[in-house]
Amino acid sequence: MSFAASVLTLYPEMFPGALGVSLAGRALEAGTWSLDAIQIRDFAIDKHRTVDDTPAGGGAGMVMRADVLARAVDHASPPGDLRPRLLMSPRGKPLTQARVRELAAGPGAVILCGRFEGVDQRVIDARGLEEVSIGDFILSGGEPAALVLLDAVVRLLPGVMGNAVSGEEESFENGLLEHPHYTRPQEFEGREIPEVLISGNHKKIAAWRRDQSERLTKERRPDLLGAQPLVK
Repeated sequence: MSFAASVLTLYPEMFPGALGVSLAGRALEAGTWSLDAIQIRDFAIDKHRTVDDTPAGGGAGMVMRADVLARAVDHASPPGDLRPRLLMSPRGKPLTQARVRELAAGPGAVILCGRFEGVDQRVIDARGLEEVSIGDFILSGGEPAALVLLDAVVRLLPGVMGNAVSGEEESFENGLLEHPHYTRPQEFEGREIPEVLISGNHKKIAAWRRDQSERLTKERRPDLLGAQPLVK
């Protein structure tokens, strides 16, 4: 069973975008996962294909209509579809590597890309949409966020990464930021590769990498240190 992604968007031409190249693109071509970009306007009922309206209570901007979005979600995710329904939203729960792993282990995802000022809360409640954020900043729409989420998920699908072990020591996989990396040449503009890395002593190398990960995490993301148990 391949991972099936259905993306509800006003701009289906944005997909697969970057997901059509490199590891994700090869996996898409091979059928390891599938992507269906669905035009939300196809579910509007008026001749102008209207998908938004003015906010109740007044205010700037427009809000995406619950009735139009409900029809789009129902089309993409009929009864019996076990895929989670996600709404890319800056007010959602932060996307974590743990959630990415959960999604990668599942059958796929239905992803709604919001636009304008937001989405009518009633469709979020009625269709059980899980709001997901990729960071504390605002985008023009949910499409770039959906691309980020899918890239993170697809690379974890079986067979996508040539060497599965390469993903095990990356940032966030063990509760720490990843250690620094080095490769040839031995000397670059007066800077040498740390001697321990060319010592051949694997135990010392592992300890050095662990120490570096802990140091970087304390400096840059101290919030991670108490967020989850560290993997030894």
